[in-house]
Amino acid sequence: MPVKVAIVGRANVGKSTLFNRIIGERLSITDDQPGVTRDRIYGRANWLGKDFSLIDTGGIEIKDAPFLTEIRAQAEIAINEADIVVFLTDCRNGVTVEDEEVAKILYKSKKPVILAVNKVDDAKYMDMLYEFYALGFGDPIGVSSAHGIGVGDLLDKIISYFPKETDADYPEGTIKFCLIGCPNVGKSSLANTLIGNNRSIVSNIAGTTRDSIDTVFKKDGVDYVVIDTAGIRKRGKVYENTEKYSVLRAISAVERSNVVLFLLDAEKGIIEQDAHVASYIEEYGRAGVIVVNKWDAIEKDNNTMNKWIDNIRETFKFLRFAPICFISAKDNKRVQTLFPEIKRAYENHNKRLSTSVLNDCLAEAVAMNPPQIYNKGKARFYYATQMGVEPPTFIIFVNDTEYVHFSYVRYLENCFREAFDFTGTPIKLFLRKRD
Repeated sequence: MPVKVAIVGRANVGKSTLFNRIIGERLSITDDQPGVTRDRIYGRANWLGKDFSLIDTGGIEIKDAPFLTEIRAQAEIAINEADIVVFLTDCRNGVTVEDEEVAKILYKSKKPVILAVNKVDDAKYMDMLYEFYALGFGDPIGVSSAHGIGVGDLLDKIISYFPKETDADYPEGTIKFCLIGCPNVGKSSLANTLIGNNRSIVSNIAGTTRDSIDTVFKKDGVDYVVIDTAGIRKRGKVYENTEKYSVLRAISAVERSNVVLFLLDAEKGIIEQDAHVASYIEEYGRAGVIVVNKWDAIEKDNNTMNKWIDNIRETFKFLRFAPICFISAKDNKRVQTLFPEIKRAYENHNKRLSTSVLNDCLAEAVAMNPPQIYNKGKARFYYATQMGVEPPTFIIFVNDTEYVHFSYVRYLENCFREAFDFTGTPIKLFLRKRD
């Protein structure tokens, strides 16, 4: 499970700017799919080959709360959720009452705390760092979120606290899958039906499940771990701090899973927020199965299922690889149809192809539909090789990547999918110019 690092501090010290600097993206992420534009309070980062999740508490709002209460709540979220805390302050204002309030909370935690002093944009401000020793967190690290000064030193300090890598928690071959979806689509009911007991609380109150719950079980000789997660709500409408970090835990569940089951509510139909939730499957490169729950609760005719399938494929074009299952978790109807799809998605997510077979497919695809001239040149494809799994990832060597239109890459992906069964998993194709 990725290490989680939280940035905490009072308002206007530059938490979000530092967050953006570390993850290398703007805070507001715009995808090219409709309905998935969102403001983040989390992100993925890498430093010196070490991956970790970053939490920006500046994005966590507690509606109608007094100022100090909001700061306290943000710090408490970090203590509960993070493995490492970056305590950000501002050298221009010195140590403030709010800084001391955050420090008092952090004292009580057993989490490593790294003190960073922001807005050290010039050497003349370095002398101001000494004042921050009074907070009691050791040597402060001077940084400039806006200009990147000292951020490398901060990241070095962060990864110094990373635990040593350990063996997996579960036996090899265990299929870990999680359930995601908007609140009240029946995730807990489905988890209970799958494992055959009431490990999770089932309720019609949205957001009953606050934490991600792991349950190990065996089915037809295969070991499974189901991770039940809290419902994901639209960011602008979530204010309660426990709701906020239930979203973070849902994201952690996706990161830890091999396969993600994305649930839709047949009674409500597809809502705008569903595209946002489903995008996590694509974003984290996970295998996926789309599950339409409460199927028995709606009136149907001979064409209802086909209409649903067409609507799903149109709305979730980025999940065109995912199979669709129609179930009723509460009544335990058609639930057993999920296991073959979960297993197939897992196996395809880990599929490896020999170089010779892969290149036979590439040669046939190019012969059937030769690339056209693009950017004043014509692409010549030399060979392809697989570089990884989870998801299957391929490199195709070409005379010049500038000569390949994006639509041709999509064509090659479709050819690979037709030749080899990649149902349930995304695949990635990268072009590389051959020297």
